[in-house]
Amino acid sequence: MARIVHLSSAHPRSDTRIFVKQCRSLASQGHEVSLVVADGLGDAYVDGIPITDVGRSRGRRERMLRSTWRVGRAAMALDADVYQLHDPELLPVGLRLRFAGRKVVFDAHEDVPTQLLDKPYLSPFGARLLAASYGLLEKAALRRFDGVLAATALIRDRLSRIHPRTIEVNNFPCTEEFCVASDTGPREHFCYVGSISAIRGVRELVKACALLRAPARLSLAGSFAEPELEAEVARYPGWNRVDALGHLDRQGVAAVMSGAFAGLVTLLPTASYRDALPVKMFEYMAAGIPVIASDFPLWRNIVEGNRCGLCVDPHDPAAIAAAIDFLADKPALAREMGARGRRAVLERYNWENEAGKLAAFYTDLLAPRTFPEHPGDKDSFITHSIR
Repeated sequence: MARIVHLSSAHPRSDTRIFVKQCRSLASQGHEVSLVVADGLGDAYVDGIPITDVGRSRGRRERMLRSTWRVGRAAMALDADVYQLHDPELLPVGLRLRFAGRKVVFDAHEDVPTQLLDKPYLSPFGARLLAASYGLLEKAALRRFDGVLAATALIRDRLSRIHPRTIEVNNFPCTEEFCVASDTGPREHFCYVGSISAIRGVRELVKACALLRAPARLSLAGSFAEPELEAEVARYPGWNRVDALGHLDRQGVAAVMSGAFAGLVTLLPTASYRDALPVKMFEYMAAGIPVIASDFPLWRNIVEGNRCGLCVDPHDPAAIAAAIDFLADKPALAREMGARGRRAVLERYNWENEAGKLAAFYTDLLAPRTFPEHPGDKDSFITHSIR
């Protein structure tokens, strides 16, 4: 068993992948787990896991320049066996920890170089330059680290060329969080759960609401990433069919899904989304409701392959509305689709399976070794010999 510290300068302490899944899973396996964050909510002790807060940063610039190092100093003071980083800006902190002889793991939630190319606040040239610069830092850092976790197979395949100890740990749902409603009567709402932004298709979704034949309403659960966008879509005719619920806790999310007849994940076809595995898609499946998803090849393979929903052009409000109407008009078929999705999650797309992979990764990472983990890395050999 080991002392493991998770570090994040950008995510909230309640982040599903970091705290709910990984921290809790590792703690349940007997490890002594801590979390260091920068969310401004103060120190706490939750589910047997101590949380250290270094204070919220004011804006992206301060987070990148100051919060990362505050998080790093606080983590170092905990004197752990392994440090797991969850944000790209923590790579320099990881190098410092590594040079101090600590084991360091990077959890790649996103394909960052690809994601940077989609940032609306960057010019095309600036995006390419930043993506290339990050790629160089990523390669230099990960080669020195002790292992890499990847949230998707695509990220795993790319990063395994940098570090041989790279495994895929998908962000699939915890099945016990979601239950299937027992009622068989008609349901009057469909839902979207998650961060709300233009590239996540909120404009097209609200426009689709104005085209519905069925007397159904959209339960919109999440926070707008762009305040001006919320004001814009609130002026659309379809907004009178929307119940804006704001950010919900995990229990609230599960309740909204269990009462819906469909869940939508109609993200726009950006480079970072086409090959992503959005957790909300699998959460809808876990809740036993059919999915209406963007018609990307990877997503179509999951949704249509498991016969648990419909795929549509995310740019087309009329196609989105037609899919919603189809499921609203055919509740028995919608329940069958939902049941097939639930079964697929129970058999394959669940966190319980991924937790086993995470446990095996840490067992291998912590196994005693008498040879360098990084061939040719004398510092690594000396560190292991001394310890």
